[in-house]
Amino acid sequence: MTSQFPLIRTLGIDVVFSLIFTKTTITTNFNHMKNIFTKNVAFGFSLLLLFLINSVNAQTIAENGMVVSDNVIASQVGVDILKKGGNAVDAAIATAFALEVTHPEAGNIGGGGFMVFMKSTGDVTTFDFREKAPLAASPTMFLDEKGEIKDNSNHKGLLAVGVPGTVAGLYQAHQKYGKLPWADLVRPSVDLAKKGFTMTYGLYNAAVRVSDNDPSEDIMKNYFRGENGEIVKPGETWKQPALAKTLEQIEKHGRNGFYKGVVAQEIEDYMKANGGIITKEDLEKYEAVEREPVQGTFNGYDIYSMPPPSSGGVALIEMMNLMEEANITEIEFNSTAYVHLVAEAMRRAFADRAEHLGDPDFNPEMPLDKLLSKDFAKKRFENLDLNKASISDPAQYGHPYGGDHTTHFSVVDKDGNAISMTYTLENSYGVKMGSDKLGFIFNNEMGDFNPVPGQTTSTGQIGSDPNLVAPEKRMLSSMTPTIVAKDGKPYLVIGSPGGRTIINTVFQTVLNVLAYDMRIDRAIEAMKIHHQWLPDMILYEHNLLSPDTRDALQKMGHTLRPTTNIGVLMGITYDASTKLYTGASDSSSEDGGARGY
Repeated sequence: MTSQFPLIRTLGIDVVFSLIFTKTTITTNFNHMKNIFTKNVAFGFSLLLLFLINSVNAQTIAENGMVVSDNVIASQVGVDILKKGGNAVDAAIATAFALEVTHPEAGNIGGGGFMVFMKSTGDVTTFDFREKAPLAASPTMFLDEKGEIKDNSNHKGLLAVGVPGTVAGLYQAHQKYGKLPWADLVRPSVDLAKKGFTMTYGLYNAAVRVSDNDPSEDIMKNYFRGENGEIVKPGETWKQPALAKTLEQIEKHGRNGFYKGVVAQEIEDYMKANGGIITKEDLEKYEAVEREPVQGTFNGYDIYSMPPPSSGGVALIEMMNLMEEANITEIEFNSTAYVHLVAEAMRRAFADRAEHLGDPDFNPEMPLDKLLSKDFAKKRFENLDLNKASISDPAQYGHPYGGDHTTHFSVVDKDGNAISMTYTLENSYGVKMGSDKLGFIFNNEMGDFNPVPGQTTSTGQIGSDPNLVAPEKRMLSSMTPTIVAKDGKPYLVIGSPGGRTIINTVFQTVLNVLAYDMRIDRAIEAMKIHHQWLPDMILYEHNLLSPDTRDALQKMGHTLRPTTNIGVLMGITYDASTKLYTGASDSSSEDGGARGY
């Protein structure tokens, strides 16, 4: 079963589609839609058709395999690899490279990320291909003579670029667990870049925004433009010849096609010419790392997620343990009590994150066993007031309690292997810089390090030691690729982009499925909140939290702030009784979609 959204667009009612299916506008636009229906029966019938289509196709169901990503073209590339006999690892690699072409906002070879892999045997491993600080980096590299951050240099300009890890990570996973030849997995992305693909409305809108907001003379100036010098319009073919040549090097030479040879030389030349510090030595020395996952349990389910330098897995399991201690299943979803409890759990997990977590190669004494334990959650719960908000104190971290643009995709194959993978450029289009000869955009991940040693503020700036800049150190991440298992088989494969909101978005979605028995599409679309300890406030999705609830939370001492949307989830569930996979992509992803067979 596949989505019929392309059919909807051919009906010429894109505006209606946007109004109805965007989760942040469903409530406010319903009455308006009803009025339109009354005034125009024919148009009203079209609206009814839309609702019917949505009810049928909110989820995609398949028997043999599934890929859910931020772009349906990339999802189909992954499914095609599965059909050719590839496993979940093969499909993930092909999907990742395809997203570099079709979802350049976050899909990347110029950034890095994490992969969680559950084998059909029930064994789980992870691949860490997070970016590293260059050899020339230092803890004070972003500061001026007054000790203040200079010109936003930790996010803007080539000093903000970490050594990319994506190609190394994908290659390492393939060498150990892939089935099909490497070239077969990269070739579809080469063809997409060389021959082009049809520009979508979502990508076109992003291209216009980038062009309007960024007067850069760098790669973004002409990035989305065709031979006529104009931004490629929806329905037209967008080709990326420079990127195709870079991908061909990776296709032919594997890891060395990026970290050595002509690509590495051009990266070094570009960095030297434009104020960057990454060299060929940085590239040659980069290595991805296979690591043991962090593991927890919740009400009989096993939860596997990414260990540090990702903070997501540790925080997720800490919060799930606290929810189990609180007996969350007895609390009504989206009630005042629910929002308060979830926010307090987030507050505590993020305080612990700030105090303890960083690159394990530089922080061997991180108390992971403690943070992941049920006993620790019990102590956290003992001093949680169910009727009053706690205080976030930047001077005390967790003691009183006892980017943003990333992309995620989920993959399962017919044998029961599962992949949850999240990778990123940090901000939307990263640092918005890159060589025209290479055709890809660099990350600005150095901004994920703590920029000012020892300085933690109420605005959210963290200055703790575990995540200070050091040569070859991996910056702390919030990415939370996660697999939940039941009886040794994947039950839920989930993840999301969203900067620090990633952790809480995944947490709430896992909670929705495991505690509230929501089907995957509804769990993804359900109301989300975010609290990250500092700044001390609850972000909530506009129109999805009632005025009465907001008022009650404020009386408990919470500060609230609305936002448009939290998270862009891509998830898959497995029903052991029917032996079917169900996939769903967040409606917030304009070009996203699930594909299966």
